[in-house]
Amino acid sequence: MPKSSNPKHNSLYYGDCLHIMEEWPDECIDLIYLDPPFNSKADYNQTFGKGNGVPAQVRAFRDTWIWNNVAAERVRCLENAVNHPAHYAVVGLKTILGESGMLAYLSYMAERLAEMKRILNDAGSIYLHCDPTASHYLKLLMDKIFGADNFRNEIIWRIGWVSGFKTQKKGWIRNHDVILYYLKSDKAVKKFNKEYIPYPSDYTRRDGSLPTGKGIPIEDTWNCSTSDPMDSINIMSFSPEKLGYPTQKNRNLLERIVKASSKEGEVVLDPFMGGGDYT
Repeated sequence: MPKSSNPKHNSLYYGDCLHIMEEWPDECIDLIYLDPPFNSKADYNQTFGKGNGVPAQVRAFRDTWIWNNVAAERVRCLENAVNHPAHYAVVGLKTILGESGMLAYLSYMAERLAEMKRILNDAGSIYLHCDPTASHYLKLLMDKIFGADNFRNEIIWRIGWVSGFKTQKKGWIRNHDVILYYLKSDKAVKKFNKEYIPYPSDYTRRDGSLPTGKGIPIEDTWNCSTSDPMDSINIMSFSPEKLGYPTQKNRNLLERIVKASSKEGEVVLDPFMGGGDYT
């Protein structure tokens, strides 16, 4: 089937990202950031406006996956498609997980990740934003689809300060998201723009002298020091960025990824339309 024209800059597409991506030609995207469902088994409500001083809410989506006929058919198709990039990963995951909600979720992601690889430029990068619920299974999918040798980093984004209900948990408190960073090929290595945090005003080298470099190189742990502030806007009640969408991501987080792995004028795809402020 012939593909349609390339995706347009600064455009929104309505529909299932799988079907939209299927219409695009090979290697038409330079960078992909995706913030898909996490299989968090939670309902998310969007807050908007106020009546009598009380915020109004509407259910945005339910992030709970179940094993049903649709999932069974999707897995069957991937099992039979021996040439599909995710075939062996899905077969293996079915052996581990059985016919489960997690397998339903992962097979859904497998279809879409395979299409993302096809449309990603050879010098392109992909950042998959998830949480520990399924990050280990998603990495298996990414290793198979994009190649284990193209894995570069597991970035840990610390959400921010902890207070309220979370502090009551028995056991370790989860306070981070995971971002899996892969390349399409080695061509993306040369394109990477290394980023730095400005030196604090009182920063000195070990011998007491002033620094002469570009700044502090950014590590694969984000928002883990006072010099790298990047708290999630969802814990900052009065952030001007906040739109009321429960899974909204920070502008500065997206800016860091876009600046590091793309150039001005290139095409960046967010296939799941995260809730960030992109204005």
